[in-house]
Amino acid sequence: MIDFVWIALALALGLIARIASLPPLVGFLVAGFVLAALDYQGGETLQEFSDLGITLLLFTIGLKLRVRTLLRPQIWGVATVHMVLVSVLLAGALLVAAATGVSLLQGGLAPALVLGFALSFSSTVFGMKVLEARGEVSSVYGSTVIGILIVQDIAAVVFLAATTGKIPSPWALAIIPGLVPLQWLLWRLLNRVGHGELMVLFGLAAALGGSLLFELAGLKGDLGALVFGVLLASHRSADELAKSLFAFKDLFLLGFFLSVGLQGIPSPEVVLIALGLLAFLPLKSGLYLWLLTRFRMRARTSLLAALGLANYSEFGLIVASLASARGWISPDWLTVMALALALSFVAASPINERAFGLYRRFRDRLLKLEKDNRRPEEEPIEVGQAEALVFGMGRVGTGAYDELRSAGFKHVVGIDSAEEAVGEHARLGRTVIRASGTDLDFWDRLQFRTPQVRLVLLTLPKVEENEFAARQLIRKNYPGRIAALAKYPDDAARLRRAGVHRVFNLYQEAGAGLAIDALTDPETP
Repeated sequence: MIDFVWIALALALGLIARIASLPPLVGFLVAGFVLAALDYQGGETLQEFSDLGITLLLFTIGLKLRVRTLLRPQIWGVATVHMVLVSVLLAGALLVAAATGVSLLQGGLAPALVLGFALSFSSTVFGMKVLEARGEVSSVYGSTVIGILIVQDIAAVVFLAATTGKIPSPWALAIIPGLVPLQWLLWRLLNRVGHGELMVLFGLAAALGGSLLFELAGLKGDLGALVFGVLLASHRSADELAKSLFAFKDLFLLGFFLSVGLQGIPSPEVVLIALGLLAFLPLKSGLYLWLLTRFRMRARTSLLAALGLANYSEFGLIVASLASARGWISPDWLTVMALALALSFVAASPINERAFGLYRRFRDRLLKLEKDNRRPEEEPIEVGQAEALVFGMGRVGTGAYDELRSAGFKHVVGIDSAEEAVGEHARLGRTVIRASGTDLDFWDRLQFRTPQVRLVLLTLPKVEENEFAARQLIRKNYPGRIAALAKYPDDAARLRRAGVHRVFNLYQEAGAGLAIDALTDPETP
């Protein structure tokens, strides 16, 4: 009965949040505060949901991670410098505020630095949700966000290991050389499980097994889930595995967000301090923007990444929880940070919804922050002698690309934001360039000859992306034919209004194509 109550309440408030154009997770956080007000203490089911959600989150992050990404200066450099600066700035602000006599802000430099360190992190959950909603996990700014978040997560894990006084087992030394045979075994198993329910079970077993193995060795279990994900990241089925776990991860993370809200009922003093921390977010986000441009990233990439990181982190709560247990800070800080986390999500959600529009609005000012010598992955793009362009080189886009080549188009160019996909297509002999169809700078730099480019196919995963690309083609007075993919009738109407000449309903056209192919196949009896 109790489990039904919190699930039903989370559903109701999550639905209200969605109606208000906020992520459901905001409703889940509010549900936690409501349950705390009702003196609900949680239970084993809720805690297990929370723990499993975080484990699956880190495992799926590992599936999308390439270790070489963390070695890029714009990743580890920005993450490290930002953590140091924000920790010092926030510690200084807290010490100044403590001079006013606020009871929660007493204790000296060490507690202030611990709090500053905890508040320097950005939310892995929120950042991943934003990127997944846009379908841009593999974009330049998406990989930048994920890389920075992982560096922060690693820093949190190191801090927790160093301050708990827990000595790793001697077996911990055997884990690193044991990763090579572990990877071989995991790959062999993944090759065998197929595409159905066994793949889901394999993902759950790998995530929980990695967590258990590291805990037995005296290491943080969540780090083990992340490492096991990394071991599978370069497997051809890694993306499919991540997608198969998507719904389970979101379901179990419900427990985490409810647990955050259950930290306690905010007092007036707690609310005021949380609002003060919320007011610090523009500075925190602006520092990301400035640092990324100093590391030769484009203004657009830097802004989108900075907005995705403009929040406080669930790992900050974990750090604060340890500090509270050690007596370094008041337990009331857990409620402060839970409320600040919730408020940061509420504030960041609508801003990230309007991120592309904000860039277009302030583009001229932002471009002044750019360095002249940008990073290679941020250089302008040319499409050469292309006769047809295909935006989005997933399964549908790849099939369309190959069919155009078979139909007599000599020069077809694919466009995709995923670095790994671009490299794989190049290996298979396709001409694919890395770019984002929602990048206004790309469209301004795009130079294609007309009427040489006769056809543009839009197969991006989101209807908003296809609509934006179509409007940019019309803005550039493109005279050729535009075709786009849609999943629903209202999406098709939306694309036609944007200027698309031919809209293909994914499910309807697939069924029609199957019937036509079956009827025209000479081998069909």
